[in-house]
Amino acid sequence: MTPFQRYLAEEVAEDAADGIIPRREALSRLALLGLGLPAATALLAACGAPEEGAEPAASAPAATPAEGATPVGPAPLPTEEITFAGPAGQLMGSFAAAATPRGGVLVVHENRGLNDHTRSVAGRLAAEGYSALAIDLLSREGGTAALGEPGNVSAALSDATPERFSADMKAGLDELERRVPGAKLGAVGFCFGGGMVWLLLSSGEPRLAAGVPFYGPLPEGADFSGTEAAVLGIYGEDDARVNQTRDAAKEALDKAGLTNELVTYPGAGHAFFNETGSRYNPEAAGQAYQKLTEWFGEHLAG
Repeated sequence: MTPFQRYLAEEVAEDAADGIIPRREALSRLALLGLGLPAATALLAACGAPEEGAEPAASAPAATPAEGATPVGPAPLPTEEITFAGPAGQLMGSFAAAATPRGGVLVVHENRGLNDHTRSVAGRLAAEGYSALAIDLLSREGGTAALGEPGNVSAALSDATPERFSADMKAGLDELERRVPGAKLGAVGFCFGGGMVWLLLSSGEPRLAAGVPFYGPLPEGADFSGTEAAVLGIYGEDDARVNQTRDAAKEALDKAGLTNELVTYPGAGHAFFNETGSRYNPEAAGQAYQKLTEWFGEHLAG
């Protein structure tokens, strides 16, 4: 199991531990990720998921989506569904055009694939002046919507290689260059997508002027010597699993001589920026969004 595959499996187990999905659903998703019952059961136990029929622990009450939660940032500009050339056929995404572009930003989704939340992020960035392309990294499977159940989405992401993801994201940068000629380029991603931004930064991609991974796992042996991007890493204090790679990220960034800042928000957990999820933390999300736009203002528009 690769590090990204392990990360995707651990996300399922943590969702079960936090009461976001029931144990049976977690076992089903882990099976799709290639884990046999003994391995899946052991992973659930290690992450503190309750046994079948048991209630979640008092410290981790059953979670429900953040109904009616208000996303941070301005009202998003509309996005349009687009296709564009990729290394192995057409890729898919949602593009939001800024009225007067100050830069172009690639937006990379969570392990749930390209959804309305990610489209909203692209639209909010466009309202700030950054034309944004939310790429669908499941384009080769026909797109996120074609896969249906979340377990199928995670399984498809798990089956893909880092080399494929890097090539598709670079094609996304190609499309941004075409649509926003002459603009500086940045990338932002969340959870799995945060890991993808780290991957893009370590892939020898020279065009990025700024990268902002939100609570993303650092690829093993990440080497950032091929980029000159200014990197802002966003973390939640209570996201112990992803935070295990934070020090290694700082070391690799400093070794490459990159402008960088890693910010950890108190009392925030994994996925705290997503207003459609139960872990949404509006205070931390608001602060992180302000930091994000200031970073892009300095390194893309500045």
